[in-house]
Amino acid sequence: MASQDQVHLISTSIVTPSSYNSSATTTTTHRRIDLATWDLHLLTPAYIQRGLLFTKPKLEDPATICSIISHLKTSLSQTLDHFFPLAGRLAVEKHDDDGTTSVYINCNSTGAEFIHAVAEHITVADITEPIYVPDVVEYSFFSLNGVMDYDGLVKPLLSVQVTELNDGIFIGCSINHAVCDGTSFWHFMNSWSEISRSAVGGKSPSTTISRLPILERCFLKDADRPIRLPFSIEDERFRESHVFRTIKSEYEVRFYHFTRETIAMLKAKANAEIGPTNGCCISSLQALLAHFWVAVTRARGLDLNIETSYSILIGNRPRLVPPLPHEYFGNSVQFGVATTKVGELLEKGHSWGALLLNQVIMSSDDAAIRRSWDSWVQKPVCAGRAAFFQGTTLITGGSPRFDMYGNDFGWGQPIAVRSGIANKSDGKISVIPGLTEGSSCVEACFSPKTFTAMENDIQFVTTISN
Repeated sequence: MASQDQVHLISTSIVTPSSYNSSATTTTTHRRIDLATWDLHLLTPAYIQRGLLFTKPKLEDPATICSIISHLKTSLSQTLDHFFPLAGRLAVEKHDDDGTTSVYINCNSTGAEFIHAVAEHITVADITEPIYVPDVVEYSFFSLNGVMDYDGLVKPLLSVQVTELNDGIFIGCSINHAVCDGTSFWHFMNSWSEISRSAVGGKSPSTTISRLPILERCFLKDADRPIRLPFSIEDERFRESHVFRTIKSEYEVRFYHFTRETIAMLKAKANAEIGPTNGCCISSLQALLAHFWVAVTRARGLDLNIETSYSILIGNRPRLVPPLPHEYFGNSVQFGVATTKVGELLEKGHSWGALLLNQVIMSSDDAAIRRSWDSWVQKPVCAGRAAFFQGTTLITGGSPRFDMYGNDFGWGQPIAVRSGIANKSDGKISVIPGLTEGSSCVEACFSPKTFTAMENDIQFVTTISN
């Protein structure tokens, strides 16, 4: 079994945008980017940690891995020319007229962190074959563990760890969640891999990318720029009240795979049971999440009279009028919460849960997003993450639409996606695309007791794929 002490640090370096000139008085990558409400309310979680597992390229000599590391650094530097906010730091402006503060990205090209590590005794199979994700992946394949987003004042906004395995390579990225959401995270990764593979095989590297990020933040009201906060993220009282420590002993992590056919069946079943009179159409994702909601609630053995809730991260980009471009780089998400009694969910089943999720998501329209914006500006609150995890809740992020397996850095597509320890607890679910078109994977974090009950639940087990 792979252990954490098998991962050894080789080097740590700082990578700046390739066009950055430290001797110049001004550069194209030096600017201030004020954070919007969607960014600011994510100052209190930890960094996004997502990584890709690859089989190792056929290496003719030991020097080849050194060239791969060098190549990744160079292509990262070129990618930061387009995504230069990731090479900056957070900064605080104090407003003396009313005692408030505002937070922005200081795009000063201080640099992103690049770590090279080696785990020569850990194999790809050590990661992919166990039922539960090994601790070594969560703790040792990612950097900035335990770092909160507000720490971006001094910590890198992007830290990459490339870990060389016995027969594979793992690229783990930790990105400040106040700087970008999942859509922007994978836009960055897609762009980095695009530049990287363009120079493989002796070809001249391409420094252009197919989808340029839109870096200017969206403010629904220009008068709100910059948004003033009645607190400071530098204040120790603020920091102490928003510390969230993950207790790994409370949960395990495993992946469940669902085929295209199973998801289609769940969707058809939910829509047939709801009927056309409700005027809604359950999506594949809503059907899948509702299936999980019922199965987990049943496995937890909860009191039938208490409430259970499902918090789902909803993307704002296509829901705004006019819509934000898909290339908008930043956060444009908010939580929607579906709530019902445990007994009602178990009695009415999967279609009822799907309907509740559908109603929450459909209610998040342009008007609702703007009301939420106005409400947050009037009363900025960075809620503690612990409120989401109460033993009766589920919370979901990620999307099967993100292009994760298209990240070919020049030696083939990844064979698996994994995440770090950040922002996990009993009840956290992340959805990622499956390796085959139309399929999906669910990364689930639950207590061992809940997993055992789910694995003895015939209604659930018959829907998962090996």
